[in-house]
Amino acid sequence: MLYGIAAATTALLLAAVLAALIRPLALRLGLVDRRRTRPVPVLGGLAVVGATCLVAGAGDWSGVAPLGSGVGQLLAAGGAVALLGLIADVWRLKTRFLLLGTAVAAACVVPYAEFGVAEGVLGVGWIAFVAVAFKGLDHADGLAGTVGVVTAFGVGACASAEVMDGLAVLLSVLAAALTGFLMHNWHPARTALGATGSLFAGFVLAAAALITRTGYDPVASTGVLFALTAVASADVLLVVLSRLLAGRPVLRRGPDHLAHRLRRLGLTPSGATVVLGSASFAGVLVGVLVHGGWVGRTGATCVACVTVSVVLLLLRVPVYGPRRLESTQVSGHLRVRNG
Repeated sequence: MLYGIAAATTALLLAAVLAALIRPLALRLGLVDRRRTRPVPVLGGLAVVGATCLVAGAGDWSGVAPLGSGVGQLLAAGGAVALLGLIADVWRLKTRFLLLGTAVAAACVVPYAEFGVAEGVLGVGWIAFVAVAFKGLDHADGLAGTVGVVTAFGVGACASAEVMDGLAVLLSVLAAALTGFLMHNWHPARTALGATGSLFAGFVLAAAALITRTGYDPVASTGVLFALTAVASADVLLVVLSRLLAGRPVLRRGPDHLAHRLRRLGLTPSGATVVLGSASFAGVLVGVLVHGGWVGRTGATCVACVTVSVVLLLLRVPVYGPRRLESTQVSGHLRVRNG
C-alpha cells in the first residue's frame, strides 16, 4: 500500500518534470503538432513513457513490487510501441505502418494459451485498434491524458479484482504519470503526447484490459472491453463514418473528431474535454461493474447503444467547409471564360 502511494507520487512528479524539460527540445527540433490553432510540441509522451518504465521497472528490479514475467513482457512491448511512435513523431509515419507495428507488438503479449488462436488474433487486432484510437484522441488539449487516467483506474480495478497485483501496479503508475503530464497538457496545452505517448498508453491499457478478461466468456468480454474504451472507439467510428459519407480518404486528417464537433456546438476546449472525460468515466464504471459481476452484461450493451446514438447525432454537426469546393468551382468558371 505504502509502496503504491510512493510509486504513484514519484511517477506523477517525474512525468511533470520530464515534460517540462523535453518541451524546449521539441520546439528546437521543430517537432510540433500543427493541426491545432497553435503549434504544440509533440514529445511530451516521452515523459509519460519514461516515468512509467522507470518507476515500474525500479519496483520490479528491487523486488518491492515485482511485475511478473507477463507484465514485464507487456511493459517491454509497450516500450517498443513507444519507440515506433517516436519514429512517427520525427518522420511522420503513415497510420498503416503504426497499425502494423503495434499489431506485431500486441502479438507478443496476447495469452494464446488461454484465448486460443482465433480469439488471440482478434485480441491482437483490438489492441492495435485501441492504441491507434488513443493517438486520435490527442487532437484536443487534455483529452487523451484525461481518458487515459480514467481508463487506467478502471482497468486497474479489474486487475485488482483478479488479484493481478503486478498489472494493477503498472496501471496505477501509468495513471499517475499521465496525471503529471496533464499539468502541461491542459488547455492551453504547452505540450502534447504525440504518437510516442498516445500509442504507448493505448497499447498498455488495451493489452492490460484484455489480460484481465482471460478465462471469461468471449461475448461478455467484448462488451466489457468496449465499455472500458468507449470514448476512443466512438472517436474512430465517428471519424471513419464521417469521412466515408463525405467521400474523403479515411486516413486523411481533418477537424472531424469528437472534441472538434463539441466545440462547434459551443463548448470551450476545456468543456469538451470535461464532457468526454465524464463520458469515459461512465463507460469505464459500467465496464468495471460488469467485470465484477455487479451488473449484468446488458449494462455493456447499453453503453454500446448510447455510444452509437451519440455518434449518429454528432455526424449531423457540419465540420467540412465548402471552401475547397467553392474555389474549385470559381477556378472552373475562370477557365471556361478564358477558354
